[in-house]
Amino acid sequence: MNTQIIPTTEPFFLPGGRTGVLLTHGFTGAPKEMRWMGDYLNEQGYTCLGIRLAGHATDPEDMIRSHWTDWAASVEDGFHLLSGSVDRIFLAGLSMGGVLSLLMSTRLDAAGVVAMSTPYKLPDDPRLRHIEWISRIVSYMPKSDEEPGASWFDKESFKDHVSYPQNPVRSIGELNKLLGEMRAALPNLHVPVLLIHSRDDKYVLPENMEMIFADLKNTSDKTKVYITGSGHVVTRDAARQQVFDLVRDFIKRVE
Repeated sequence: MNTQIIPTTEPFFLPGGRTGVLLTHGFTGAPKEMRWMGDYLNEQGYTCLGIRLAGHATDPEDMIRSHWTDWAASVEDGFHLLSGSVDRIFLAGLSMGGVLSLLMSTRLDAAGVVAMSTPYKLPDDPRLRHIEWISRIVSYMPKSDEEPGASWFDKESFKDHVSYPQNPVRSIGELNKLLGEMRAALPNLHVPVLLIHSRDDKYVLPENMEMIFADLKNTSDKTKVYITGSGHVVTRDAARQQVFDLVRDFIKRVE
């Protein structure tokens, strides 16, 4: 059986109680990044939906055809599907999933937001201004100059990790637009927010969390937590249990 979705990266729905958690993965990533968190929160009694963002977990060409508005629509679809089973929904996202969760909490009736390893902006690069033009000539760029998996603490977990091997250049431009939308939305956010970032994240540097936190001017309930001993994918790396517990405690408290 040939499926479009890469095996092990399928979206998932885990029925539980009347509080739901919508789990959103990162840029070039897959629902699998959020699966262990979903399993854990489901064991704690929560109904969890792990969505697949448009163009992800299939083929990088699909991602190139997707716009940031398609990714936002994937979250919106997930929210409405989940709302049929629960009374309240928390948005939880990793990296770009955190960006989408923060942005969409200003457009959907969310109970709260968890944003992990979330960028505030892309690193300053003069090429960003011309990214659409560059993408016509160069389709893909390497993710970083280090060996894949080098920044992971749990090497066994990295072996099972699935994401596109390179960043589609056109999609970097879309991510940049999405980040602009998020920055504009942050002051309009009124629900409780939990930000989690690893001090050892080399991919999205920890100061991004400080900038997001500073722009959350109109929520009276905002928390930021630094963890250590984890790379960028905090939901699958060595400190994941600490992350899961932080998220559970936040949801429990806000509920």
